[in-house]
Amino acid sequence: MASVRFTAAVTREGDWYVAQALEVEVTSQGSSVDDALGNLREALELYFEGEAMPQTIEPPIIATVQIPA
Repeated sequence: MASVRFTAAVTREGDWYVAQALEVEVTSQGSSVDDALGNLREALELYFEGEAMPQTIEPPIIATVQIPA
């Protein structure tokens, strides 16, 4: 079975790390970065369960935007 690669952004919110897949609207959390990413992996598997896995995914453009303080 082929794998599909997603881009994840991880942020800290209080005591939790929140991992979000940028290509689809799937988010999860965990008490560490590794936990959050593992939970995101599981959430993505559940999200696509019973659905056709996308053959290709357009990678997101990641950029920094600066505003005046």
